[in-house]
Amino acid sequence: MSQVLVVEDESAIAEVVAMNLRHAGHEVTVVGDAEGASAAVDRVLPDLVLLDWMLPGRSGVALARQWRADARTRSLPIIMLTARSEESDRVGGLDAGADDYLVKPFSMQELLARIRAVLRRRAPEALEAVLEVPWAGLRLDPAARRVTREAGGALREVRLGPTEFRLLHFLMAHPQRVHSRAQLLDRVWGDHVFIEERTVDVHVKRLREALSGVDCARLIETVRGSGYRLAQSPESTPAD
Repeated sequence: MSQVLVVEDESAIAEVVAMNLRHAGHEVTVVGDAEGASAAVDRVLPDLVLLDWMLPGRSGVALARQWRADARTRSLPIIMLTARSEESDRVGGLDAGADDYLVKPFSMQELLARIRAVLRRRAPEALEAVLEVPWAGLRLDPAARRVTREAGGALREVRLGPTEFRLLHFLMAHPQRVHSRAQLLDRVWGDHVFIEERTVDVHVKRLREALSGVDCARLIETVRGSGYRLAQSPESTPAD
């Protein structure tokens, strides 16, 4: 059983969502505003949050950014629910930290499928070997969920969200290959039937931004017309 926090100010929608989630075997808490959501998460960290964009007093986007900035809630899975359907809105929601984005009105079957996909990606993975990029000094430890870079005798940690961690993990595990957006969706996101390829670009951007803090953004190389790959030498640079 998974604990799901529903943050929705329209009571009719919240009731239908909660009923269907409970029927699917989830434990559900419903709140109607950002203040209530913050208090609920402070009390008990849920397994997943369904977060409405438009909330009284404070937007869901602002709340997602707050959670992503806090170490305790940085990896909290978030699916954003909103009536805003423009591409710029979807990108804004993903940039704010949402793992997925669902436009109202939506079917409950689609919502449940997305929840299953996000929870599946969050499930603990089998211990795997540590991966390294020797020329960059980058090291990824799947068991510890930790990425570090050693340079000049100093060890610096890279803070990544769960999706960015999986994306980097996959690229480091499959070097010397170009991966299309569709392939990355299949291998990193898994159940991607409802996810747009544009989502890959958003998360690659976020991964590069995180790696730039340890001077490793150049590791993620764009191959125009094909997709992305892990750069194989210091001379390789992303072609944005």
